[in-house]
Amino acid sequence: MSTPDTTLPDTGPSDTKAALSRRGLLGLAGAGVAGLALGGGAGALTTAAALSGASGSSNRYPFHGAHQAGIVTPSQDRLHFAAFDMSSTATRADLISLLSDWTAAAARLTQGSTIGDGAVDGELLAPPDDTGEALGLPPSGLTITFGFGPTLFRDAAGTDRFGIAARTPPLLRELPHFRGDLLVAAASGGDLCVQACADDPQVAVHAIRNLSRIAFGRAALRWSQLGFGRTSSTSTAQTTPRNLFGFKDGTANIKAEETAAVDDDVWVSASDGPAWLAGGSYLVARKIRMVIENWDHTQLGEQQRVIGRDKGEGAPLSGGTEFTEPDFHARRADGSTKIDAQSHVRLAHPDFNKGTRLLRRGYNFVDGNDELGRLNAGLFFISFQRSPEQFIRVQHNLADDAMNEYIKHVGSAIFAVPPGARAGQSIGATLFA
Repeated sequence: MSTPDTTLPDTGPSDTKAALSRRGLLGLAGAGVAGLALGGGAGALTTAAALSGASGSSNRYPFHGAHQAGIVTPSQDRLHFAAFDMSSTATRADLISLLSDWTAAAARLTQGSTIGDGAVDGELLAPPDDTGEALGLPPSGLTITFGFGPTLFRDAAGTDRFGIAARTPPLLRELPHFRGDLLVAAASGGDLCVQACADDPQVAVHAIRNLSRIAFGRAALRWSQLGFGRTSSTSTAQTTPRNLFGFKDGTANIKAEETAAVDDDVWVSASDGPAWLAGGSYLVARKIRMVIENWDHTQLGEQQRVIGRDKGEGAPLSGGTEFTEPDFHARRADGSTKIDAQSHVRLAHPDFNKGTRLLRRGYNFVDGNDELGRLNAGLFFISFQRSPEQFIRVQHNLADDAMNEYIKHVGSAIFAVPPGARAGQSIGATLFA
């Protein structure tokens, strides 16, 4: 039976003022949110389903829907990913109000609107509701995706801070330690996550900046990551991009048009449990630093052996074109296999992982240089899957990957991604119902 503090407030157009917590930004609660309740399932969107404009910068995706946008949505070019921790003094009511405020803000931001009264139309003696750096910019295909980490349900000390431990998804556990992990706390974990993807970096940064302001007093930023140059395609309308090793990345990624694969491998079903997560997914984030200098001095033939594909076309070394299925039994005249047994392509292939597939949404990153003058760069890996076991199985199989000589995993996090918010609901409504 619900009580007043266990039901997320309505965020429909007629109830916006009541829906937004008074602990949010000054003026945010008084904002009219016309058009907030947008219909449609974000999970079914493809490039052709953009609501307006022919260019990427004009694309607009609805926030509300059966699934959250930013999963099977065509991958945008830019990312700002952020993990938050709830305040040590935060209550259950604070968490509920934060998710309500974030929902209302995200619904406006994804449509190209400002927060509350905006950056220039509010009271002169109060901080503006919106930081303003996205004024004049189109929606740029912005999607905002929210997730819940294991520590939201029960913290490191085992405390059930918000009365939701009994509703923890059984599969939502901290990822195991994988061989070669060199994880740092400053790039790992988190109670909550927000993934902002857009075709304009300023639009993505603007979203995280404003959601961080709204969280003030209830949650604080734990770590964040900027990404550029998507390293995967989530629609057949997109070409395959390249990672910082110069190879095409994500050729065999699940595409939105593969509806059966999306249902089987991405969305949590009602039979999986718990019921509140049905229509959601699990997000795994891994910060993978590339040893760029070593790679750049490696012979082309060796680079191709490590990957298992040629660097130009992206075709498997067994022959064909980029989308030719690899033949792991094809042999050279000397009897050796054309695709090395320790190549990345082979060890990551579903044939060697009990048919496991993941939907990837990774991005390149360059975070300046380290104390030795080396580029601090690599891949910010993001995958969505129906069960974390899918990622764990593949990652364990990659323990013998020849690529491990040139990479190191320095960040790691896992989150349960709830289903999309229906019109008049907030993200997480099913968890607190």
